Amino acid sequence: MFAIVKTGGKQYRVSEGDIIRVEKLTAEAGASVNLPVLMLGAEVVAFGGTVTATVVRHVQGKKIYIDKYKSGIQYRRRNGHRQEYTDVKITGVAA
Repeated sequence: MFAIVKTGGKQYRVSEGDIIRVEKLTAEAGASVNLPVLMLGAEVVAFGGTVTATVVRHVQGKKIYIDKYKSGIQYRRRNGHRQEYTDVKITGVAA
């Protein structure tokens, strides 16, 4: 059985035992969280249900650089960003 869950403005296809990386959650490492379910799938498609997950760890993604440049006026800017993520392990999918 799998489920489509939504968190952080994105949708993920998960099943029990999966570890997924989502946008940062406020829960501590080791805490249990419930993810909002859009759809459950198996032999028959169902809507609703529950998905429980355990927070594994909080990590930062790879650093990306943002460069701004305008020709002819000596304008250059460089900015960096590291997105924060949370790894969660799916512990239960129930209809």
